[in-house]
Amino acid sequence: MTERVVGAVLEAGMTPLVVTADTDVDTWAATKGIGTVADPGIGLNGAVAAGVAAVVEDRWLVIHSDLPLIQPTDLNRLASAIVEGRDVIAPSSDGGTSAISAKGTVEFAYGEASFHRHLPRLDKPVVVTRVGLLHDLDTVDDLASARRHRRGRWLDGIY
Repeated sequence: MTERVVGAVLEAGMTPLVVTADTDVDTWAATKGIGTVADPGIGLNGAVAAGVAAVVEDRWLVIHSDLPLIQPTDLNRLASAIVEGRDVIAPSSDGGTSAISAKGTVEFAYGEASFHRHLPRLDKPVVVTRVGLLHDLDTVDDLASARRHRRGRWLDGIY
């Protein structure tokens, strides 16, 4: 799934940076010339903060790797808002946060209903809702749903 998300990020003209604690993912990223940041092992909020701290650009974008229906076109609106200097957030269908972008630091608050906790921490954000960003994988039912979508057919041979 990380490979699919990173592929979409690259096709959208963005530069990925992968936060991981998995040596296989780290090795895979290195073979692709993709930078990595070590997950500090203090939960998702800490992992995201570590990734953002490693970014040298003015604005950063966090996009999660549990988005099986992602396509480069889903990222275009995120990219255009970032280029315009806008904060951006994309909710998942269950009220989580699939993508978030800002300038500087943000106190991350992942978990149930994180979209609503992140929203007031951003400066007049653009809210982006696209199929590839709405559908994340948190449960077996999410996987079954993704498989039924035309974009999710690639999952049949994997899981």
